[in-house]
Amino acid sequence: MSKPHSAIELFQGDITTLAVDAIVNAANTSLLGGGGVDGAIHRAAGPGLLAECRTLGGCATGDAKISGGHRLPAKHVVHTPGPVWGGGHRGEADLLASCYRRCFEVAAEAGCTSIAFPSISTGVYGYPIEQAAPIAIRTSLEMLAKYPQFQRVIFCLFSAPDFVVYQRFLQMAGE
Repeated sequence: MSKPHSAIELFQGDITTLAVDAIVNAANTSLLGGGGVDGAIHRAAGPGLLAECRTLGGCATGDAKISGGHRLPAKHVVHTPGPVWGGGHRGEADLLASCYRRCFEVAAEAGCTSIAFPSISTGVYGYPIEQAAPIAIRTSLEMLAKYPQFQRVIFCLFSAPDFVVYQRFLQMAGE
């Protein structure tokens, strides 16, 4: 039997270009678009995504909701508001892990077998990537064990330094 982490891939580039069942949007709680990954996904998906998100009623930090992919090559967008970094003493780690868990859960309910994540909360929300990456990888490995139907889990990193951080923690998880 192959190790669960064999389903995990790293990709450096634009998450909006990935042809997977679901891409994850590091959204804000309104789900109505914003900056960074959120803005890029909304721009690439077109106005239909915003119209659909208006019907979802927002989303709490640590939870996730799913929509169609609209003009994206992905079939679905899973929206999850990550925690804003406040120094690590406000439950940020639990909330971040919950984001990844809930994304897997709602994607599994929709029949997805492939999902691509950005590095949730490490942009404007200020979560240190050195602390966020191991949470993302550890939680994804746990969810792969629970949801073996996922054949591909992609961490899509925008920058080369972020890619290197995820690569290091993924290698450590495989040892």
